[in-house]
Amino acid sequence: MKISIIGTGYVGLVTGACLAEKGHEVICVDMNPERVAALNSAKSPIYEEGLDALLAKNVGKRLRATADLAAAVLATDATFIAVGTPFDGKTIDLTAVLGATREIGEALRKKPGYHLVVVKSTVVPGTTDTHVLPALERASGKKAGVDFGVGMNPEFLSEGEAVHDFMFPDRIVIGGIDARSSQVLSEVYLPYGPEVPRLTTNTRTAEMIKYASNSLLAALISFSNELANLGAALGGIDTTEVMRGVHLSQYFRGRNEEGLPPITSFLKAGCGFGGSCLPKDVSALVAHGHKVAVEMPLLKATLEINKVQPRNTVDLIKKHHKNLRGVKVAVLGLAFKPETSDVRESPAFPIMQQLLEEGAIVTAVDPVAVHEAKKAFPDSRVRYTDALASSVAEADAVIVVTPWKQFDQVPELIRQRATPPLFVDGRRAFDKSSVSRYEGIGL
Repeated sequence: MKISIIGTGYVGLVTGACLAEKGHEVICVDMNPERVAALNSAKSPIYEEGLDALLAKNVGKRLRATADLAAAVLATDATFIAVGTPFDGKTIDLTAVLGATREIGEALRKKPGYHLVVVKSTVVPGTTDTHVLPALERASGKKAGVDFGVGMNPEFLSEGEAVHDFMFPDRIVIGGIDARSSQVLSEVYLPYGPEVPRLTTNTRTAEMIKYASNSLLAALISFSNELANLGAALGGIDTTEVMRGVHLSQYFRGRNEEGLPPITSFLKAGCGFGGSCLPKDVSALVAHGHKVAVEMPLLKATLEINKVQPRNTVDLIKKHHKNLRGVKVAVLGLAFKPETSDVRESPAFPIMQQLLEEGAIVTAVDPVAVHEAKKAFPDSRVRYTDALASSVAEADAVIVVTPWKQFDQVPELIRQRATPPLFVDGRRAFDKSSVSRYEGIGL
C-alpha cells in the first residue's frame, strides 16, 4: 500500500520506517526542509534504538520525505496524522492536528477515488469524529464514509524500544467510522499476520483505549510510590519486597525472563514517571472529564503523587546532609527512561531544581541526552556531562534517576572511593547491599 505520514517525530518517523520495512511505500511529510533533507539522506533527527538501521535500509527505496503535503496525499492511498498534541493544563492543543487535517482535506478536493485518513496522534475521546472528520469535509467538499474514510489507530510505543514495539506489536487497535474505513486500515497491518491480537472498534473507543492504557500504567506507578511512602514512614518495611510479594499473585500471569509478568516493571517504587505520554495523557483525560462534569479523583491523585516523588527523592539525601548548601550531588540520568534521548517531563529536572534551590552543587550525567537536557533545563549552575567515572569520584551524593546500563558500574566506582558518597537509588534498580551507604525510595 502507498502511505503518507504527516509528522516526523517519534511516532511519525518510527511508524514510517517500520511500515516501509514491512513492504509499504511510505512518504513522510515535514514542513522543516532541513529535516526533510536529513531524512532523505537517511539521517535520523532523533535517537531511537534500531531506527538508523531502518532508515539506511529503506530510504531511497520504499521510504522518502517531502515538505509537499498535498503531493504526498495525492500519491498515496492512506494518510496518517502523527503530529504533536501538547497539553497546556486544561486541554490538548489540536493546532497541528487540525492544520494537517485542513491541508489533507484541500488535497482530497483534487483527488479522485477513495482515500483513508487516519489519526495516529494521541487525542482525547471524540476528537476524530467531532473535530477531524468535520474539518476534512469542510476542506474537501466531500462526504466522510462515501468519498473518503476516517480512522483512528493509537500507538503503543515505548520510547527507547519504539522500533521493536512497532515491528513486534502486542496488539493492533483499528478504529473506524465505518466498515470500509476499518477494512482499509486493517490492510495496512496485513504484513503482521494473524498471530497479533487485533481489536476493531469505533474511533472514540480507539482513542479511549490509548488513554486507558497509559492512565493504568501511570496509576500503577503512583500506587507503588504511595505504598513506598507509607512503608518508609512506618519503618521496617522494604517496599521492593512488598511488591515482590504482590507480584507472586495468581492474577499476574505470563512470565518474563525474571519469572514475572511484564506489567511488574510498572509496579516499582521510584522517583516518578515522565515522558511524552503518561503525564500529558493522564492530565488531558482528567481535564476532559471535568469538561463533562465527571471528576476523576484517582487520576488526579496519581498526578499529585508523581509530583511529590522528586521531592521525596531529595529528602533521602537530607537524611544524611541536613543542609545541602555546598553538597556535591551527581544526578545520573536525564532522559525520562533508558535507551532514548527524550527528556520531556523527566523527574531529573524537578530534582535538580530543588537541589539548586537548597544550595547543592549539581552535576548532571547522561550518555545520550545531555544536549536535549541543556535545552529543557538551561541553568548555568548545572554542569552537564557524559563523564560518569569522574562525576561519581567527585560527588558527596549520587542519585540514579534513569537506570541506564552504563550506570551498572556505579557501585564499583563508589567502592573504589576511600570515603564513599551516599548512593540514592531513585529507581530501586540496584542491590541495596552493593554499596555501604544506600538509600532507596520506599526503603
